[in-house]
This record gives sequence, structure tokens and C-alpha cells, in this order.
Amino acid sequence: MKQALAATALLCIAQLSSAAATEPAVPQSVIYVIGDGMGMEYITAYRHFADDPTTDELEDTLFDRYFVGTSATHPHEHGLVTDSAAGATALSAGIKTYNGAIAVDVDKRPVETLLERAKKLGYSTGMVSTSQINHATPASFAAHVDSRQKYDDIADQYLDNRIDGKPWVDVLIGGGEQYFKRDNRDLVAGFTALGYHYADDFASLDSIEKAPALALLAPKGLPFAIDQPPANRLAVMTAKALALLPKNKPFFLLVEASEIDWCGHANDIACAMAEMRDAEETLKVVGNYVAGHRDTVMVMTADHSTGGLSMGANGEYEWRASVVRGVTASANELARQLKDAGSDWQQTWLELTGIALTSEQYNTIARQVKASRRASTETEKNAAKTELRATLLSAIDRASVTGWTTSGHTGGDVPVFAAGVNAEQFAGHQDNTAIAQKLFTRLHPVQ
Repeated sequence: MKQALAATALLCIAQLSSAAATEPAVPQSVIYVIGDGMGMEYITAYRHFADDPTTDELEDTLFDRYFVGTSATHPHEHGLVTDSAAGATALSAGIKTYNGAIAVDVDKRPVETLLERAKKLGYSTGMVSTSQINHATPASFAAHVDSRQKYDDIADQYLDNRIDGKPWVDVLIGGGEQYFKRDNRDLVAGFTALGYHYADDFASLDSIEKAPALALLAPKGLPFAIDQPPANRLAVMTAKALALLPKNKPFFLLVEASEIDWCGHANDIACAMAEMRDAEETLKVVGNYVAGHRDTVMVMTADHSTGGLSMGANGEYEWRASVVRGVTASANELARQLKDAGSDWQQTWLELTGIALTSEQYNTIARQVKASRRASTETEKNAAKTELRATLLSAIDRASVTGWTTSGHTGGDVPVFAAGVNAEQFAGHQDNTAIAQKLFTRLHPVQ
């Protein structure tokens, strides 16, 4: 009797397994968000930056709500610190490669990316970035080049790489117009000849009503969120991409919050926190979309961290988020406006930062503002601006007790966030290649 029951049970399991195996897999839409340079310390600093100072509670951010785990970031050689190209290739193709590689392996052979696979399977595809759209991270999803510095080649591939006669990417929104409108080739004309709707500023972006679409909203990267409206430009662009992608089939959408990294390279804490706010606004847009659409998964992570940011510096056990909130321009913009203000630079400084200077800081900045105004050659102007920027950033860091260890990348683990179908698959610690490998399993042929 027991043997008969066991045999019956095994038969039922086999039938169920057979049915599951023959049942067609449901294609899932994938939204992949990469905060370039967004290490764990940025998440923590932003929590304090975004906190409501009128309450005793330290409020959670959306990052906290969607946090599920962490990821390792090293490139092909253990112990090395990754760049954005190798990091993005790990996240796009699920392989380790050398720094500078754009979706090629260590032997410089092309490797299939998530976006490429999705397009082959019948998905709609899109990429959104606050950097030039042919920068290292988006490039690693839609091109194959041995060096990230080959910006023109990458842009060319966006038009030339095709599946069934169509470019891999249906919706492209970001910066980089100078790489697409060149003396030797007009890629914009090539895209529009294929039926792409084109926009070159935010106002005309609104007029695009359907895909395929190409929007190049700046010559290179977009202005920093802290310096020029709209401050939530990545959120706006992401919402537009989601609106443009067809609703009758699944899609793959890459979104890059590029300039967290750029602010980190500059060691500019106020700039970085403004980029983090835009990234959170974007996460809100994506999270709301996922909540309202079945068969959609969202994963957000970083390719690496940048700058070696620390909350607290020089032995002080404090970080003054209120000081950072009071800074309303990037160091580049601060230097420009102080130079333009001339003898009235101190008033401009107070209006833009609210930071009181020591007598030593005052004297140094006064001297450097004069030097900036007197500079005549481009070399002199650039040197004077660089020196002034460094002094201004030092004053902000001292007032806010912010520390930095490098102007480059760091090798620590980065956060992972997820929502939607089986989001728990991305929980815990994993290698960055594992994120891509898991996402590949979500892609199935579109019927």
C-alpha cells in the first residue's frame, strides 16, 4: 500500500513537472537602473540629507524601502578597482572584463548583452542617461568596442547595429548631441530616416508621442541637477521613456543616474546629493510603474562607488547635513558666479552656500577670485578656476565635516534594490555578474 501511494505521488509530481515544463514562460519587462558611482556611503549620506530636521526620527528614503542586498564590483583582475565600462559590462552581459571594455571580453570579443538579447526576443528597448547616451554605462548595453574612449564608434553602432533591419534601441534619451551630429556623419539624420522622432531640448521632448524616438538634450552630459532645472530631469526622462515604450509587448529599459559619479569625481558633496535626489525621484517613477504592471521587474544597483566619501572627517564625530542642504550650486557654478561677482563675491558666496568663512578662507578666496578675473590665456583661466574650485570645496567640506579619499573610484560593495516579479531573487550578497545572469532568465520570446 505504501509503495503504491509513493508511486502515485511520484507520478503526480512527474505530471506536474511535465506540465510546468511545457507551459510557455511569460516574458517579463525589465527596468534596470544604475546609479553610477552610487556606493553605500551615498545612500547613507542621502538619508541624512533628505531627513526632515523638524522631527526626531530619521526618516527612511525610497532607497531603504527597496533595498534587498549588496554586490561586489571588482573587474577581471581580483583586487583591482573597476571603471564604469568593466562594471557596466558585468551588469549588462554577466562577465568579468578589463577596465575600458565596452561589452567585449578580455580577448576583445563581443559578448551578448541583456538589451541585445531582449531585442532578439522581440522586446521593445530603451536607454535613458544623464550623461552622453554613448558614455561607458549605456554603451556597454548597446555597443561592442574595445575602448570606452571611442565615442564616435559607439554612437555609430547605435545606428548601425540592427536586428531585423532596426537599431537595437527603440528609445534613446540623454545627452551627447555632438557625437551624433558630426562633420563626417549625421547620425540624427540616419535615425530620423528610419522613422525616429527627434528632440534636442526638454520642451521638444514633450512633443514626442510615440516610439521610436531619439532625444539628445545636451552637447555632452546634461547640466548638474543642482545647477539647472529641471532638477528631476532623470525622473522626467524616465517617465517619458516608459510612456513611449509600446504597451502591447514587454520591454527592456536601462536607466542611468550618471552624474552621481561625476560629482563624486569632483568631490562635490552638494552636487552629489542633488543627483541622489534625482535618482530617488526616478526610483519613485519606476516603483510606481512596477506596482501597476504585472510581469515587470525592477533592479537598481551601482557599478562602483566614487570619491571615497565619508560622513565625518579629521577626527570629528559629526556630519552636518544642514550645511550641505544650504549649498545651492556645484563648485563649477560657484567659481563662475564668484568670479562674475568680482568685489561682491562674498555676498554671492553667502547667498549660494550660507557658509561663514574663516579669515584665512576669506583671504584665500579673495586672492583667487582676483586671479580668475585677471587670467588672460585659456591655460591661466583653467588653472585659476581649478584652484578656486578646490578652495570652495574645501570650505564646504570643512563646514559640513565631509571627507574624501580619492578623485577616482573605490572598490567596496554597492547596494542592490529590487521590486516586482520575484524581486527576492536579488536579495543577499552577490557578484555584479550574477545580477545580469539572473536577469537573462527573465527574458523569453515574445509570442
